[in-house]
Amino acid sequence: MPPAKKRARAYDPAKTRAAVLAQLGNVREAVRGLGPERLALPTRLGEWTVRDLIAHMGMAVTAVQRALDRPAPPKQEVQVVQWTFGTSANSAAIADFTRQVAADHPDLDAYLDDVDQGLRALLAAHPAGRLLATNAGAMPLDDYLVTRAVELVVHTDDLNAALPELKVPYDRQALAAATRLLADALAVKAPGGSTEVRVPPYAVVQCVAGPRHTRGTPPNVVETDPLTWIRLATGRLTWADALADARVSASGERADLGGLLPLLA
Repeated sequence: MPPAKKRARAYDPAKTRAAVLAQLGNVREAVRGLGPERLALPTRLGEWTVRDLIAHMGMAVTAVQRALDRPAPPKQEVQVVQWTFGTSANSAAIADFTRQVAADHPDLDAYLDDVDQGLRALLAAHPAGRLLATNAGAMPLDDYLVTRAVELVVHTDDLNAALPELKVPYDRQALAAATRLLADALAVKAPGGSTEVRVPPYAVVQCVAGPRHTRGTPPNVVETDPLTWIRLATGRLTWADALADARVSASGERADLGGLLPLLA
């Protein structure tokens, strides 16, 4: 796991909590009443159906409860950005758990309602700084909630890809948190100051080893929109396809990020 940056980005706990609840609410409203045929449709996530995907989104939120059920660690071990680099190691267990959750909750509307109510109760009962033992290491509750915002945004995009007619909206703060965390992960994976990656209006990071830019227009610049960045960072879109479709602009000899992506798989 790459080391965290010396100065970790701070996230406002109140905004993070509101963002997770808002994005979960967007999903709940969009999928309410989906019939068996649509729930059985495939997604771009291997063998997962729409039912599996929705169950996984609920499971991602209930992970907060599972973490709170464990004893609080004595000290913080990781910064939130380091969560990004540990997800792929748990992919098999996550897939198995997802299928079990989908099987155990045939009424997904009721399941998501319970998830929402449970999360609200937890947030009312626990302070932002309560330490959690997560798969990535010990971190504060509201840092872990940033990762839940990432999960919800990434999988909302998967849901919209599977059922475009749903047009599930993205909470602005949730989208911002996902964009920033994944941009910071790139800066941690490829430390340096030769390349500026811009994802307006949410994030700008310096990365890639080489001559550091100090003023004026950087010699190496990558720019794209938030959803394209999230798709690149999570392997939903390849660097080559993004360039070919003009979804990303890249200028300079150190502006090729293809070998650094994805960050979260």
